Amino acid sequence: MMTDLPPLLLLLAGVVVGGLIASIYFLLWKASYTRQIRKDSVDRSRATISGQVHEQLLPYLPDFPFNPKDVRFMGAPVDLIVFDGLSAGKLERIVFVEVKTGGSQLTPRERQVRDMVQARGVSWEEIRR
Repeated sequence: MMTDLPPLLLLLAGVVVGGLIASIYFLLWKASYTRQIRKDSVDRSRATISGQVHEQLLPYLPDFPFNPKDVRFMGAPVDLIVFDGLSAGKLERIVFVEVKTGGSQLTPRERQVRDMVQARGVSWEEIRR
């Protein structure tokens, strides 16, 4: 019975069945890939939020080496600036602090700030209006 069908019709039927199978496979792959992307996005978001919370709470943790009253949160391009000793009335130094969790590395902008501070490329300007 199948042999009575013209070859072109058989070819067309094969293409249609193959297209349907490929479409189903693609939809299954797309659903799986979308789940993976969403999970990765949520995981990255959680890590970012966790890092930001840690940056803000760090000055109040017992092993933080500076007085929390001397710390100012910036967030970017560095996380904290410490005016070491200022709350006691005797400023000893100004410290730029970048907080990193896990295995995270400095960004190119953070490296530029670090290098400029280490090269003593820091100055004071007073603007009056």
